[in-house]
Amino acid sequence: MAEPFVLALFGPTASGKSAVAEALAERAAAELVSADAMQLYRGLPILTNQASYPTHLVAIWPLSREGSLGEYERRAHATVDEILARGRTPVVVGGTGLYLRAALAELAIPPEPAPGLRERLEAAYERLGPPGAHALLSERDPAAAAAVHPNDRRRVVRALELAELGSSLRPADDQLWTGETRHPTLVFGLDVPIELLDRRIEERARAMFAAGVEDEVRRALSEPISRTAWTVHGLRPIAELPPEQAFAELVRITRRYARYQRKWMRRIPRLVTVRADRPEGEIADEILEVARARQLVPGRRAG
Repeated sequence: MAEPFVLALFGPTASGKSAVAEALAERAAAELVSADAMQLYRGLPILTNQASYPTHLVAIWPLSREGSLGEYERRAHATVDEILARGRTPVVVGGTGLYLRAALAELAIPPEPAPGLRERLEAAYERLGPPGAHALLSERDPAAAAAVHPNDRRRVVRALELAELGSSLRPADDQLWTGETRHPTLVFGLDVPIELLDRRIEERARAMFAAGVEDEVRRALSEPISRTAWTVHGLRPIAELPPEQAFAELVRITRRYARYQRKWMRRIPRLVTVRADRPEGEIADEILEVARARQLVPGRRAG
């Protein structure tokens, strides 16, 4: 019997990951697993670009819930293992690099902070100011302090939190970028020319507004919303700005995030890059051919 395997698909937003993943599922005995931090939330399907195709770990949390990488990791591992136990292939699809890695590997995630710890550190940041809080971090974790700007409030607070938990934002033995995975895994990266990506991002933003994203945001904000959910790209400008300004800001934010994701792609070990400026069926066929050549997918072998 062939050893269980996993396929993973990563790429910047608007690179066509969802369409390619669906094409893969139609061509193989595969099930899709989301590794998108924002698609975990329900209530914003338009803004988070949730596909209609059946996908595990989409819309599983209310907007009032604080996101947890540790909880996602546990659920992703259980989901991948269940799919493999049924004799099918998990296709992990992500635009959030850390969540993709969490789905595929065992991460040394620090324990959850004690109640009130983050609030206490946030208050300390406000009391000490950026220079003072960063100086405190330098005393407790010099490596993390060297990697974080004093004005980056969120990351300074998180680094202080990790230091209190006996961990670090920059551990000496960083397991995040090793090639080790829980199961044999082949990771594909979708490469789209930046000009085409920018055009797709603008077109998708227009489609979101045409589909009623403003009403969706108003409905979502009528209920409690967590700090984590507030970080969904475009949520704040759509909630606070006139439509044309909100549209322009959504495009700007999304393009900036896409460039960040392209940098993540270069950091993924043994990534197989495929051209994604063509029909999704062609991309899916190439992915399956590569997987078969490496004897990961049952079927015709290369050579």
